[in-house]
Amino acid sequence: PEEHNDFVWVVVGSTWGLLAVWLALINLITFLVFGLDKWKAKRKEKKETVRRIPEKNLLLMAAAGGSIGALLGMKVFHHKTLHKAFQLGVPLILALQIIIPFGLWLYFSVIR
Repeated sequence: PEEHNDFVWVVVGSTWGLLAVWLALINLITFLVFGLDKWKAKRKEKKETVRRIPEKNLLLMAAAGGSIGALLGMKVFHHKTLHKAFQLGVPLILALQIIIPFGLWLYFSVIR
């Protein structure tokens, strides 16, 4: 039982653990929201009144850490793949989410 408690403390009680939990959750939620919006888009084609998820909200979720979930949602659900804002924006957000932390780590760890 102590090993289990130690694991939970490491995950929840550390900054890196909280970041990992956040990234896992936001990517899962973003992926599911892309699927939901695709489902709603298909329902709208059938002339049913369906409230879609605004594109800015989808991009905001990607920017909040869900860029991998957004890319997977685009690929799996074939959703927003023809929109330039998503074709360019989501990969750019992912690249920035990788490059900026790596650059900060490089600056503070190696260069200084």
